[in-house]
Amino acid sequence: MKAVITADIVNSREVSPEIWLKTLKTTLQNIGEEYAVWEIFRGDSIQVIIQPKKALEVAVLLKSAIKQIPNIDIRIGIGIGEITYQSEKVTTSNGPAFVYAGEAFDGLKKNTLAIKTRWQEFDKTINIMLNLATLTMDYWKPAMAEIVYKQLENPESKQIEIAQALNKKQSNVSYSLKKAGYEEIQDCLQFYKQKIGELC
Repeated sequence: MKAVITADIVNSREVSPEIWLKTLKTTLQNIGEEYAVWEIFRGDSIQVIIQPKKALEVAVLLKSAIKQIPNIDIRIGIGIGEITYQSEKVTTSNGPAFVYAGEAFDGLKKNTLAIKTRWQEFDKTINIMLNLATLTMDYWKPAMAEIVYKQLENPESKQIEIAQALNKKQSNVSYSLKKAGYEEIQDCLQFYKQKIGELC
């Protein structure tokens, strides 16, 4: 059982590709090869194969990375299932996980993040949660997204350590994480990990 993330950059032509492409590649490289294999194709689209438990966390990490750049966003569909054929390239691999990811992505209308699996009750619950979460995430300001990104990368770090790393005041970090809905998003991630752990 694997997760496939299918995503693309919204308004990618509004910003120089050199800016967002570097951010995207750095984020994907930092996930680590032991956790994920990925490919960027058609200029502004991404596919990632990853362990199911890490998929939503990586999606939020990608969101916080891209939202640091003004005027662009990222749409993400996650599919969880089997991979029946895995080639050297992610984009030529196949299986239910890819089909589900494509369906989740194609189903995005006003929302920017969705999950599809073979477990309909789970899908219904998690997608309601994600619809609410993206009401906040879609409106992260660049400085806010930077703080969320740093905290997601360093979950054990205290706010004072995040503040020092970013050369900001601790009060700014605390305010930004609160306004970004960081605790609520963490609750959503924990719920997802627990349920996926039970299902997979």
